Amino acid sequence: MSLKNPEYLFLLIPLFLSLGFYFWTLKKRTPSLQFSSLDFVRNRIKTLRIYLQYLPLFLKIISLILILYALARPQLADTKVKKNVEGIDIVIALDISDSMLIEDMKPLNRLESAKEKIKDFVSKRTSDKIGVVIFAGEAFTLVPPTLDYELLLTRISEITTAQNARIKEGTALGVGLANAVARLKDSQAKTRIVVFMTDGENNSGTIDPETGLELAKGYGLKIYSIGIGKDGPTRIPVYTRDFMGNKIKTYQPFESTVNEDLLQKMASETGGKYFRASKEDSLKGIFDEIDKLEKTKMDVNKYTKYTELFQRYLFWAIIFYLGSWILSLTWLRKGP
Repeated sequence: MSLKNPEYLFLLIPLFLSLGFYFWTLKKRTPSLQFSSLDFVRNRIKTLRIYLQYLPLFLKIISLILILYALARPQLADTKVKKNVEGIDIVIALDISDSMLIEDMKPLNRLESAKEKIKDFVSKRTSDKIGVVIFAGEAFTLVPPTLDYELLLTRISEITTAQNARIKEGTALGVGLANAVARLKDSQAKTRIVVFMTDGENNSGTIDPETGLELAKGYGLKIYSIGIGKDGPTRIPVYTRDFMGNKIKTYQPFESTVNEDLLQKMASETGGKYFRASKEDSLKGIFDEIDKLEKTKMDVNKYTKYTELFQRYLFWAIIFYLGSWILSLTWLRKGP
């Protein structure tokens, strides 16, 4: 409850000052007679009327207080907030070819770095459907677009490379992009984007990248493409087991190459943006920028309905005043 005109309550100050002055001077203003002895009145029984002689005055005081409170206009506020959320549908297409094990990104390798930054990105979204597609020599939908962020985070943590996932090895960029497009083509969201992440060139698959790009353009999708890792000679870890079954990690020479021309074309022709994550911690900055570029639009309309309560206080003020008036004329009437 709130008061529309609380300044009226300041009138209580002169009211209480007047009451204090009234009772302070009451004894001086009370008529008196002198008697030689008070023995004949000492044992007089005080009646209820004696005890309640000031009741009409107190009822008038309460009435005045209620009137002042009514003038302050007490109100009940019923506030309703209407939110219109314009969500974004996002599919993250992640390359899981074995080259993603190259250890040139924090915290361990390219794949683990990508997973960590994807989870951070998902955690920041609130009203957007997000899906995940993984691809190597073939592509699979890990999670279709959903608002179940807990499921997303769990499944992203479980992502492993093509060899461990026992899917066809290679880098099928066209197949991965086409799969991501398929997850968004029926979406009713106004904004639909693909975050396409790879560290290699197209060398596999039944759909070429140009066809996948034309599909994305045809459905009006926006692509944010990310090239992961540095170009040039590097080492790729290879895991084998010895005769005792123990896991052994060795390294093999590998020539890492990202098809920047293709990734730039994906972004520029769909209204997106191309990023290169060649430093150890650059993926974080990239996802932070995507998060800023693609914000969910929210219109907030606030409605407040006020219910006036002064009537009930005014009603009781009248009741108390009438009670005071009736008592002062009848049962608690004072003689001259």
